[in-house]
Order: sequence, then structure tokens, then C-alpha cells
Amino acid sequence: MTDLVSRALTRRAARPPKSPREGIRVTWRALSPLLRLLIVTQLAFNIGFYAVLPFLAEHLGTAIGMAGWLVGFVLGLRTFSQQGLFVVGGWLVDRYGVRPVVLVGCVLRIAGFAWLGYAQATWSVIGAVLVIGFAAALFSPAVESEVARQAVAWEEEANGPRTRVLALFTVAGQAGAFVGPVLGALLLAVDFRTACLAGAAVFVLVLAGHARLMPQHIPGRVRTRKRGGMRALLRNRRFLALCCAYGSYLLAYNQLYLALPDEVQRAAGSQAPLSWLFALSSLLVVFAQLPVTRWAGDRLDLRHSMTAGLLLIAAGFAVVAAARPAGWTGTTGLLPAAGFIVLLTLGQMLVVPAARAWVPDLAEDGRIGLYVGALSSVSGLIVLIGSAATGSLLNLGLPAAVPWLVLAAVPALAVALVPRRPGRIADADAAR
Repeated sequence: MTDLVSRALTRRAARPPKSPREGIRVTWRALSPLLRLLIVTQLAFNIGFYAVLPFLAEHLGTAIGMAGWLVGFVLGLRTFSQQGLFVVGGWLVDRYGVRPVVLVGCVLRIAGFAWLGYAQATWSVIGAVLVIGFAAALFSPAVESEVARQAVAWEEEANGPRTRVLALFTVAGQAGAFVGPVLGALLLAVDFRTACLAGAAVFVLVLAGHARLMPQHIPGRVRTRKRGGMRALLRNRRFLALCCAYGSYLLAYNQLYLALPDEVQRAAGSQAPLSWLFALSSLLVVFAQLPVTRWAGDRLDLRHSMTAGLLLIAAGFAVVAAARPAGWTGTTGLLPAAGFIVLLTLGQMLVVPAARAWVPDLAEDGRIGLYVGALSSVSGLIVLIGSAATGSLLNLGLPAAVPWLVLAAVPALAVALVPRRPGRIADADAAR
């Protein structure tokens, strides 16, 4: 291990400084064909997903005529069938391998989008949405867990910090989230069914690519058939602490859809500027994620990277809280919201790669899929509970700055939850 670290430090010292664009090219060339496939898959996955889902609520309310509460219920079911079942998808990946779970997830997503395009009755819409959500609960843990495992191997070969691979994965996903709604808006000029069928077509391409290029057996990936993984996970205090810290980030990120729209409405008199703020967040991730990750990888370990990210997110809420008593409106009134977006996104750039990179060190051997899925499911449950509390907080009629100060306290306090000891879970168990 000492020789490996020495070689890595020597190699880093011998490398000349690179421009951000050159760094991306060098990182991409150093990736294995499997990692490239998985990263391109994430791009395509989000293009297909976001070409349809951002427009679902309007379709349900306007074209189908659902009541507002029923629209919210359907959207909640989609989130639950996806985020809540990630842990099931992760367990299936550990048991049956990456390839079959990814392929089944693609088939279900194709069927779900095609079904949604033709669904008119409430029961039909609910069925299609559940299939779409469960497809992601299969697909995403499979891809994310294998990317995390491959990133560790990439780091052990002295190519650089594993967070660099995970950052590239995040960039691909964010680029898809940026392109998808643009594609969907163009297709909606025809109709919603066309957007759904185009989304299904994207997943046909993903299915074909994985059927042809994904190996039947990935070297180093062990299928685990023994029981007891969930009991060990629930006793893993360091992993559960990581889930809670990550959940506080997701709860903060969810304020893009709860607290931020209210603030933009107050400042601008409408929610039209929201799309520009969302675009700002996406573009920041696409263009700044890798330079930020490279900077953090040279200076911070995973714990300090997550800590810095959570504190930046807390600062974003504090900026709005500090400005609210002034009651600014118009363009000036939107500046605190823009500051919130920038700080939240910078914090996200530090937290997300670090949390995902940490999971392989905390997971049992052969259980990485379960742990990757549990990270999403546990943190998703925290968001579900926290969002209900946040909605109540925003409607209590408190002084303008108070809800934002309370929201700032959540990621700030979550710093105490970040595990203090890096390293393999086996090492931690031996130390106890």
C-alpha cells in the first residue's frame, strides 16, 4: 500500500499543470471502456427521462383533467416507486449482477414511457408511472454502484482520486438534465405522446448499447446470495450517518422546488425567472464540476470535502435570510436567489462525488449495490419527512428571514453527522 501511494504521489508531481479542458480529455482517455459506457449511459438516461417528466404535471392536469391533489399523488407515487425502491434494486444487483438488472430496467422504462403516452384513464396513468419509477429503481443503482466500484479500481491504479470519475458521471447526468427538457419542449410542439415515444426511443438505444457492450461478467464483481446484508447495513452506524448527512443535502436541494419558487415569486412577481436559475445551476455543474473536484481532490479528503460542501449550502440559505428584511424586488431582488443557486450548486459539487466515493469504503464486500441503493432510499425518506416540515414552516407566517435561517441550520448541523474516520468498514470493525 505504501508503494502504491508513493507511485501515485510521484506520478502526480511529474505531471505538468493542465487546463480544465485538457484535464477532461486526459481523464476520459484514462477510463476503461466499461466506465465510458456507463457515463454515456447516464447522459442518455437523463435526456430520455427529462424529455418527459418535467411536463407530466401539466399533461395530467390539462390534457387528462386530473384534480390538483391527484396530480400531486401521481407524482409522489413516481418518486416513491423510484427513490424508495432503490434499495431493492441495489439488492437485486448484488444477487444477479449488473447486466441483467440494467437490461430489465431499460425494458421497463421503454414500456412505461410508451404506456404513459397512450394512457388516458387514472388507473392507466398510475400504472405507467409506477413502471417508470421502478425501472429507474433497477437501472440507477446498477449503474451507480458499478461506477463507484470502477472508480475505486481507477484510483488504486494511481490514475487520480476516485472522485474525479464520479464527478464526470455527475457532469454527464447534469448535461442530460439540461438537454432533456429542451428536447421535450420541442417535441411537445407535436404532442405529449410524441415526447413519451421519443423518451422510449432513447432507452431503446441504451438497451441496445448495453446488450451489445456490457460484459456478461464484470471482473471483480462478486454476486452475493447469502442473507443478512440488511441487518448488517442497519448496524453500520458510519454508513447511516453518511446517509443522514447526504439526506440533509438532498433536503436542501429540494428547496429548489419548495422555498425558491416562493422567493422568486415575491421578488419578480412571477416564477418565470426560475427556468433561468435552474439553467444557471445546470451549466455550473457541466462546466465547473471537474475543476472543483480536481481542486478538492488535491486538498481535501472525503470528510472535509463533504463538510465544506454542507457549509457552502448553509451559506446559500443564509444569503437569502440576510437579504429578506430589505424586501428588494425586481432584478435586485433576484440577486440573493442567484447567490443561493451558486452556493448550493458549489456545495453539491463537493458533497455528491464525495458521498458516492465513500460508499465502497463503508459497504460490505459484495454488497455495494445494496449500499448504493440504501444511500438513495434512506436519504429520500429524510427528504420526504423534511419536505413536509418545510412546507409547514413556509406557511406559518414567520418573519421573512426565519424559514431561511432554519433551512441554513439543517446542513450546518449535518456537518456533525459526517463520519470522522475514513477507510474500509472492515478496518473500522476491527478497531471497535
